Amino acid sequence: MRKAFPVLTALLVLAGLTPVVAQEGYRPPPENLEARAWFQEARFGLFIHWGVYSVLGRGEWVMHNEKIPIAEYEKLPPRFNPTDFDPAAWVAMAKAAGMRYITITSKHHDGFAMYDSKTSDYDIVDRTPYERDVLKMLAEECRKEGLKLFFYYSQLDWHHPDYFPRGRTGQWSGRPESGEWGRYLDYMDAQLEELLTGYGPLGGIWFDGWWDRPDADWRLGQTYSLIHRLQPAALVGSNHHRKPFPGEDFQMFERDFPGHDTTGWNDKAEIGTLPLEMCTTINNSWGFNESDTRYKSLEEIVHLLVRAGGYDANLLLNVGPKPDGTIQPEFVERLAEVGEWLEKNGESIYGARGGPITPRPWGVTTHKGNEVFVHVLDWPDRVLALPLPPRPVKSAHYMADGSEVPLGRDADALLLRLDPEKADPLDTIVVLELAEAIMPTAPGTPR
Repeated sequence: MRKAFPVLTALLVLAGLTPVVAQEGYRPPPENLEARAWFQEARFGLFIHWGVYSVLGRGEWVMHNEKIPIAEYEKLPPRFNPTDFDPAAWVAMAKAAGMRYITITSKHHDGFAMYDSKTSDYDIVDRTPYERDVLKMLAEECRKEGLKLFFYYSQLDWHHPDYFPRGRTGQWSGRPESGEWGRYLDYMDAQLEELLTGYGPLGGIWFDGWWDRPDADWRLGQTYSLIHRLQPAALVGSNHHRKPFPGEDFQMFERDFPGHDTTGWNDKAEIGTLPLEMCTTINNSWGFNESDTRYKSLEEIVHLLVRAGGYDANLLLNVGPKPDGTIQPEFVERLAEVGEWLEKNGESIYGARGGPITPRPWGVTTHKGNEVFVHVLDWPDRVLALPLPPRPVKSAHYMADGSEVPLGRDADALLLRLDPEKADPLDTIVVLELAEAIMPTAPGTPR
């Protein structure tokens, strides 16, 4: 499919101003706004990258990275037999970690569907000896245990012949040098309709891969309208590293806090006014990678969770299950430790909004009602100077034991006189009680 104005489009692309026609005029209904409010308070979710690539144990990009052609890659599904997959164990692990939702890959860039697709037989039921729909099993367990389920869906596809012209990746798959782009988009919408009609109420759809062909006509308006028509409460988000397009309901940041660009992917990711989420990994891999043992410590993960909250964002933390369906014990143990920390300190995370003091090198603040939670992650010294909160401060105390924190004033700063003996190695939380509640603002709103 070609754009209506190819010359204009080419000029805009060169200027970095690619037009995006999404769901213009979209007005979220009450149930969608309610879901957004829930999402903004959930703060912690489990990301799961799982597919036939786990058989090789070298990450989810192995097909592209090792230039494996389709004919060779299609030998993986017959070897994928996750007989130890236990959805109850997965959901129990997420709940014990204090997570409120799960986002799992329904189809990654390799094009293999992890559910029983009727649009294609390139799926877990038709091509593997397991012959069962793991997404349906997980959806039922999530519904039973009260966790919301989101489906990751890759718009990019290294397997489908109609994903043509090629994008930036997957050039060595051995696909024919032809294809009908519109037919591929029809295929994608058909699979999305399957996911939205066969697995009960979903938390939302988590898109990835738009960046592979940023100058293409993705028919986002049609796709987003389809999702909102079939499930009005389902939230739509896309990992395109740009300001949200019309029709999207939340904005995500990959391996970065909102407004940061340490990866080089988020240079155009202006913060919008939607609920925010950042995603990252426990080690350095999304899909199962048996050689990656660079596991983040409990301190690193707690700091990610707390700093994300300070930026008014959720943390979506990833695990990559093994091909047998089990999750590495290192991941399980670390998540259990995070859950123990949240049992004691969750009041400062769940339902709390970022700020009112912007993030600092020493830590961040979150707030709820008339309380401001000062998270001191990098202990500065005995006296911590803060910008004055937007409401008068009545008192301050340590969250851990309720003991008082002496206060002072110096010009336009509030001084917290900290006791080194009260320092917590993970996060020393000081609660400021304000004279009045702070009204929450939209994400990305300057303070």
